[in-house]
Amino acid sequence: MAREMQKTSMFIQHNPVDYENGDIQKNLDDDGREKRTGTWLTASAHIITAVIGSGVLSLAWAIAQLGWVAGPAVLMAFSFITYFTSTLLVDCYRAPDPVHGKRNYTYMDVVRAYLGGRKVQLCGLAQYGNLIGVTVGYTITASISMVAVKRSNCFHKHGHHVKCQTSNYPFMVIFACIQIVLSQIPNFHKLSWLSILAAIMSFAYSSIGLGLSIAKVAGGEHARTTLTGVTVGVDVSGSEKVWRTFQAIGDIAFAYAYSTVLIEIQDTIKSSPPENKSMKRATSIGVSTTTLFYVLCGLVGYAAFGNDAPGNFLTGFGFYDPFWMIDFANICIAIHLIGAYQVFAQPLFGFVEGKCSRHWPDSKFITREHAVDVPFYGVYYINFFRLVWRTAYVIVTAVIAMIFPFFNDFLGLIGAGSFWPLTVYFPIEMHIAQTKMPKYSFRWIWLKILSWICLVVSLIAAAGSVQGLIQSLKTYKPFQTQ
Repeated sequence: MAREMQKTSMFIQHNPVDYENGDIQKNLDDDGREKRTGTWLTASAHIITAVIGSGVLSLAWAIAQLGWVAGPAVLMAFSFITYFTSTLLVDCYRAPDPVHGKRNYTYMDVVRAYLGGRKVQLCGLAQYGNLIGVTVGYTITASISMVAVKRSNCFHKHGHHVKCQTSNYPFMVIFACIQIVLSQIPNFHKLSWLSILAAIMSFAYSSIGLGLSIAKVAGGEHARTTLTGVTVGVDVSGSEKVWRTFQAIGDIAFAYAYSTVLIEIQDTIKSSPPENKSMKRATSIGVSTTTLFYVLCGLVGYAAFGNDAPGNFLTGFGFYDPFWMIDFANICIAIHLIGAYQVFAQPLFGFVEGKCSRHWPDSKFITREHAVDVPFYGVYYINFFRLVWRTAYVIVTAVIAMIFPFFNDFLGLIGAGSFWPLTVYFPIEMHIAQTKMPKYSFRWIWLKILSWICLVVSLIAAAGSVQGLIQSLKTYKPFQTQ
C-alpha cells in the first residue's frame, strides 16, 4: 500500500489497511465519516473542561459584588437557563428529526438547517469571534497561573512584602509551544483523553481553593460580608457598585456558556443510543457538576474573604500558604487551560480546514495526508496545510496575548456579544422552528420573554465590560511585568 493517500475530507482518518481488506464500511458512520466512538462520559468531560474555567476562582469576587441574596440567586438562574437552552440545542443536531434526521456538524450547519439566511453568517461571526477571543484569553490566563507558581516560591523565600515581579512573556511562549504540538491532534474526536485530563485538573484546583477557603473560615478569621455585597460609601462609590454589579452578572452568565462548542462535542458521540439522549445526559452531569463547584467556591470563598475578595484567590494571592499547595493548584490551572484551549480551538480549526478543502479540492498541499511511523504511537497522518495553519494560529494568538495583556477585559465584551445569540436566541428560535410552535401560544410567549431578558443581561454585561476595558486602557503600560 502506498505511503501516501488522497483524502476527500480533512476530517476523516482512514486506515489504509481497511481499504485493502475491503471492510472500510465497518469503520464509517451513516454519513460516511469516521465512526464516532464518544459517549455521555467523554461528552461530560468536554463540557466540564469548557465550562469550569479558571473563572471558578473569581466567583468569590462576583458573589462579593452581589451579596448573600442576589449572588446565589443569579448562579442558580443561569444554571437553569444554560441547561434548558442546551437541551433545546441538543435536539437540533439532526434535522428535521432529532433522532433520525440528517447530521449537522457545526453550530452554523444547525442554524443553516433550521433558520437559514443571514442568521447563518451572524451565528458564525458570534461563534468564531468568541472562540478566537477565548484562545487569546486562555493564553494570558495560563501564563498568569505559571507566573503565580514562581511568585509563590519567591514569597515563601523572601516574605510576603516583596514584590516578586515576573514577566509573563516567557510563560506565554512555553504555553504556545505546547499548543503547537497539541494542535496537531486531527480533530475533536481524538481529543477525549485531553479533556478528561483537563476535567480532572479543574476538580483538583477547585477543590484546593474550596479547601483553603474552608480552612480560612474554620480558623476563626472574620471577614465582613453583607446581604447586598460591597457597601456603597464603605467599600465602593455608588457608580462603582453599579458597574461591578453589571460585571459580576456578566461573569456568572458567561461562566456557564459552552454553546459555542456544544454541537461539535455532540458530533463526537456514537449514534446508539441516540446522540441527543446521550448529550442531554452529559449536559445534565456537566451543568450540575459545574453548579455545585460554582456555588461551593463562590459562597465559601465569599465567607472566607468577605467584601475584599480578590479577583482570583489563587493567582491573586488570597492565600500564601501552604505554598506547595498553591503551586500545585496553579499547575493544575495551567494544565486545565492547555486542554480547554484545544476544546475551543478545534471547531475553528475544523471550520477553516473544511472551507479550504471544499474550495481547493485538488490541492495536494491542503488535502493530502502523509503517513509517518511514530515510535510508541503507530502511524500518524501529517497534513502540511494543517501543520502550517494551526501553528500560525497558535503563534498569532500568543503574540496578541503579549501585546494586549488586558485582553481578558475585551474577552468579557466578546462574551457579552456572543452569550445571548449562541446560548439563548438561536436555540430558542430553532426549537420554535423544529416543533412548528404556534405563534403567540403560551410556550411561544414565555420562550420569547426568556430570550428578551437574556438580551438585557447581555447588554448590561457589555456595558460593564466596556467600562472595565476603559479603566484597563487608562492604566495600561506596555511590557509591564506581572
